[in-house]
Amino acid sequence: MISLLRRLFIDNWQRKLFSFILAMLVWILVHHSMLHQKTLSNIPVRIINLPPGKTVEGLQDNAILNKKITLSLYGNKNTLEDLSPNDLEVVIDACGKKDSWVATIEKKTLVSLRPDIDIYQNISRVSYQNLIVKMSNLITEKIPIIVTNPTGEAPKGYQYLDIWPHELYLTVTGPEDMVKNLKIKKLAMTFSLQEIIKDELNLLTSEYSDGLKEVTYLVPDGWKKISIPSLSENPITIDDPAAAKLRIDFIKTQLISIPSSIPITVFYPLQYTDMINPKTYPLVTNAFVKNFHGIKQLSLPFFAKGVSSQFIEVIADRIQIVIIPSIGNEQSFSCWHVEFIHPKELEDRYVSKLLCNIKEENGLQTNQQEEFYRNRFRNYMNSFRLYNENGKKLSLNIELRANGIEIIPKKYEQ
Repeated sequence: MISLLRRLFIDNWQRKLFSFILAMLVWILVHHSMLHQKTLSNIPVRIINLPPGKTVEGLQDNAILNKKITLSLYGNKNTLEDLSPNDLEVVIDACGKKDSWVATIEKKTLVSLRPDIDIYQNISRVSYQNLIVKMSNLITEKIPIIVTNPTGEAPKGYQYLDIWPHELYLTVTGPEDMVKNLKIKKLAMTFSLQEIIKDELNLLTSEYSDGLKEVTYLVPDGWKKISIPSLSENPITIDDPAAAKLRIDFIKTQLISIPSSIPITVFYPLQYTDMINPKTYPLVTNAFVKNFHGIKQLSLPFFAKGVSSQFIEVIADRIQIVIIPSIGNEQSFSCWHVEFIHPKELEDRYVSKLLCNIKEENGLQTNQQEEFYRNRFRNYMNSFRLYNENGKKLSLNIELRANGIEIIPKKYEQ
């Protein structure tokens, strides 16, 4: 046994050691010389050394193009198998370039984002589709942002009124064509009412003793961002100073009493006066329609909702119900509506009332405040409805009697 071991390990050991070392070197050389191919998608492209006042179309604020590319890499098998798109970046030097050019991508343009990967030692060749880089003038413009009506439902117990301001501006720096196109098309920003927590509105409502004034919800700073993928991977914060005033207004969906009876009249079309006129079809009095000094009034407990107490205070003595005839084979008066008397004066009174009570911290300029409240009044007026104490819409049964037109309230509808 000793003799066998001597022959295997001791006799001619120098030659055997040299053969072993040579075999190891050959194995390492063959292993590392084996080429492997791997295709990676979504490789970012960074542009450096742009001339002053120039940029590249699709270049984001982090100097990376918004469009990523696909590369076929050839090299060491182990290295490539361990490589992902997040580990590489293509860097293109724009120094001395003009207008547009086809970028050359090779091993020296690849940058490893991992310290443990040596591109030069382990990547031998790069294959890619042509990448056209287009230079453009770098300009700065203010881009309009239209703030649209929010989506979703308001928190239970509240009704959405309005959002203000309706337009903001974002300062954008980028390629001339793209920036000008953004300015023409404008941007849009839409919030979701479902992201607003009811408890927050309850706290705001508790500031009012009657709880019937509008509730102003100041939009959080985290919402005041807009996505422009061609300029940035991340949403861009709106830099317009007016964004600090961005607000969403609500009103509680509770009934407000209208503290008076409402005059009721009949509209008689002139072309049908031979058939329908105050003599042939007068408005008769009953338990609901009263005659006060020759003025017919509908004496019911009236309520409104979805409007503010300030609005009711202004319009309460300037509304009336108008009965409208429907002319056909048989005359009928099934239609009616609520009419506001001299709405322009009412609007001025409403705006004046609110401007006198406005708090300086609301942050709106006087002309903006006036425009805002005029729009608010018109929205209230257009959506105004009459309700009963159960919160159901007023419904009138209008019948032609021998002695005239009789009005009897029906069961209220939802």
